[in-house]
Amino acid sequence: MGCLALNASFEPLTIIPARRAIRLVLDQKAEILEVDAGRAFRSPRTELPFPTVIRLVRFVHVPRRFRRQVTNTFLFARDEYTCQYCGRHRGQLKGRQFLTRDHIVPLSRGGDNSWQNLVASCSPCNNRKGDRLPKEAGMRLLTQPREPNYVRLVWTVRRVTPTQGRYIKMFYGEDVLSTLQAGLGNLEV
Repeated sequence: MGCLALNASFEPLTIIPARRAIRLVLDQKAEILEVDAGRAFRSPRTELPFPTVIRLVRFVHVPRRFRRQVTNTFLFARDEYTCQYCGRHRGQLKGRQFLTRDHIVPLSRGGDNSWQNLVASCSPCNNRKGDRLPKEAGMRLLTQPREPNYVRLVWTVRRVTPTQGRYIKMFYGEDVLSTLQAGLGNLEV
């Protein structure tokens, strides 16, 4: 289990290993806000609680316009693990069917690997479309692809505990937490 690192402003930054969190606390760069009471770090002379949420003592500037590379993990999260042609969720795919990356304008026809040209597609729809434009294949996109909000994108693919989820909700609001809950299967906060 990782530790949620918050900025000095309580903005959730990332999930870090608990050992890294302890190092930041020992270096007086962070303070512990939440712990796992059943676990601890022990040395011959001391015992430290196992942190699940820490807050940095000093504010760290995070650029707002951070462009995230398109990976299948982030692409599928943006499209909510749903085929953008037929609407089937990955949980509805059977046997040898799975989610794939589809280029709306195929690479062979001048398409690129941008957020606006990529969608999640089930393997049957991707095979049906082939090297054609959706209109040529008699298919329609359910949503218009766009570059996702960085915060939602990152936190959608993170695994957070209910305690960590409270801090995400506190800073980003219920809608971001709802996105997380949909991706993680009813996280209770």
